[in-house]
Amino acid sequence: MTEFTDSAPAGLEIRGLRVTFDGFTAVDGVDLDVRPGDLRFLIGPNGAGKTTLVDAVTGLVRATGSVRFGGADILGRSVHRIARSGIGRTFQTAAVFEELTVLQNLDIAAGAGRGALTMLRRRKGVPESVARALETVGLAGRADSPAGTLAHGQKQWLEIGMLLVQDVRLLLLDEPVAGMSHDERQATGELLERISRERTVVVIEHDMDFMRSFARSVSVLHAGRVLSEGTVAEVQADPKVQQVYLGHAAAEDTTAAVPGPTAVQEA
Repeated sequence: MTEFTDSAPAGLEIRGLRVTFDGFTAVDGVDLDVRPGDLRFLIGPNGAGKTTLVDAVTGLVRATGSVRFGGADILGRSVHRIARSGIGRTFQTAAVFEELTVLQNLDIAAGAGRGALTMLRRRKGVPESVARALETVGLAGRADSPAGTLAHGQKQWLEIGMLLVQDVRLLLLDEPVAGMSHDERQATGELLERISRERTVVVIEHDMDFMRSFARSVSVLHAGRVLSEGTVAEVQADPKVQQVYLGHAAAEDTTAAVPGPTAVQEA
């Protein structure tokens, strides 16, 4: 499959990030470093602050602290300015135009930065970025199919492709494999591995088997703070993580330190 090579990945540096809702602190002074080209998983129990953290990075909620991406502090910028800086985000439910074809969805996304007059002109042929996205996400054979006819997993891949054609350098993905079959989860993990060779990818995830298989690094959030960070093995062996997930001190079998996909709910 084709890979994107136009963009250099950029790292994410978060310092003292805090989000408060009516006196409740959802994200409590988080420091987080995601190196360029990482495939970072954010995990944690209900209420840990994972989604709120991503909301803050993408400008959806007010926050204090510092969020640096590509050398610039983006905290406080509008959602659109943050997106234009090279940050893209997906939600748990794929946001695609179901009545349009796969190709049309990608072409619209690719034209997001074009002016109104340019958007009105009919394009000749398939833009190179769109053709590459089709290959990268494995949907070249479905280019002319309405997006609404795609399988659940394929819609998620299409949405990722829509970020790729916008030249996103940092992808923030919220539970991308929720509801997928085993084969779809495997294909999605392999897709994220390919993308992260040229992009930085951060995944909010509750499927621990998926995390174990594909994470290069892991950050565990608990009560709005970073509890533990490291490789999968390091995080699983951390007594603090075992205490939060299992409610008791470290056990001999550290493979049980992080629960299965049904053990925690969305935060």
